[in-house]
Amino acid sequence: MKRHPTGLVLTLFIILAALTTGIPATAAPASTVVGALDRAAHPLRTVEPGGATGDLRPLDRMIGGARVVGLGEATHGSHDFFALKHRVFQRLVEEKGFRTFALEAPWSTGLRLNDHVLYGKGDPRRIMREEFQRDYQLWNNTDYLRLVEWMRAYNVRHPGDPVRFMGDDVAWTGPELYDAVEDYAADAAPGLSARLAELYRGLRPTVPTGAYIEQYLSLPYAEREERADRTGKALQLLKRQAPGADREAYDWAVQHATVIDRTARQYAFDIEDPAQIAEAMRYRDGVMAANVVWWQRHTGTKVLLSAHNNHVGYVPEEPAENPKVQGAFLRGLLGAGYVSVGLTFDRGSFNATGWDDDAVRHWTLGPAGPGSNERTLDRVRHRDYVLDLRAAGSPARDWLRQARPTRSIGTAYPDGPHDIALARSYDVLIHLHRVEAARLRDR
Repeated sequence: MKRHPTGLVLTLFIILAALTTGIPATAAPASTVVGALDRAAHPLRTVEPGGATGDLRPLDRMIGGARVVGLGEATHGSHDFFALKHRVFQRLVEEKGFRTFALEAPWSTGLRLNDHVLYGKGDPRRIMREEFQRDYQLWNNTDYLRLVEWMRAYNVRHPGDPVRFMGDDVAWTGPELYDAVEDYAADAAPGLSARLAELYRGLRPTVPTGAYIEQYLSLPYAEREERADRTGKALQLLKRQAPGADREAYDWAVQHATVIDRTARQYAFDIEDPAQIAEAMRYRDGVMAANVVWWQRHTGTKVLLSAHNNHVGYVPEEPAENPKVQGAFLRGLLGAGYVSVGLTFDRGSFNATGWDDDAVRHWTLGPAGPGSNERTLDRVRHRDYVLDLRAAGSPARDWLRQARPTRSIGTAYPDGPHDIALARSYDVLIHLHRVEAARLRDR
């Protein structure tokens, strides 16, 4: 950033701005960590979608030929993260050929939203209100609604080359998936219908998303195991059928049955046993990765995956609680075809519940503390910027590979900070100076 000394007033203004924003008034010496980060950082013009996106060109190069890009977030409830994802997706659609936005949301939820962005089916406001409950309530915000509306408008303009919406998670499987599997069986293998109905008895949701999850969690462990046994038998029964003339319909039916089974198995861990809880977390991240890869290979589209930093990265923030995360699974499945982008922030607000209730409220944090990753990252001369962690020069290279306290906040707060080595967890980093809480809908 070039400065022109034009008098005492301007000099005082620059110093005051540096003190109040946390951004240094002058570039740091090149021999320091901050100086090396300065040289590697590329400034962001804005996080807001719309308008020119030329400032994201360096991110294009960092992504390279990746087929799946994981774009994280340091909180589940900040507008700036959600808006930036919209902006980045728009850029990747227009300049890099990406065609799928994947969200850390249930597979069946993604299909409902995909039907809207592809065909205009349903009201996205109603879909989001019905689907984004309990674990997913923070997704029911104006930023994601704006993204879905943009995707629909894009498809109206480009009907022959549409964008798609997918959900990769398994905490809930809506009745639409049971309908899809049973409808396929009724057409392709009528003899299976009665057996599938028997195996799926009591599983098809008849209550809203949040209530269904609560009811499932309250079931005795033995009953949850028995349900997973039945969904597994249904899946194997379907897999044993010959694909027939319509291979695509068969593949989708098997995938839907797979997701139904994965949901049941997600709940078939003993939630009273800490070791089983850790395995359940590992299982969840593994199946989310498998769902993304299935979608990417089956549709042939490049995917922007939106999830928490702890899911898109390679190293879990708390290995004892979550031994292996989605980003590590994706790297194993796709190799260099997967690129992980983490997001950090220095200060600001977000939405989250407390640990003992479901009430969502605003939380506000001041500047990051001494010894944290964010404290140093925020001294870079750019307010917001993109950084290729693989290309940072010395001494920043070594600094980035050392674990230190970093904000990583999930659906509930207080949470963290967690010791994270940025360059071991992500390929690319986007740092924002300040974030604001997202605006939730229907509140």
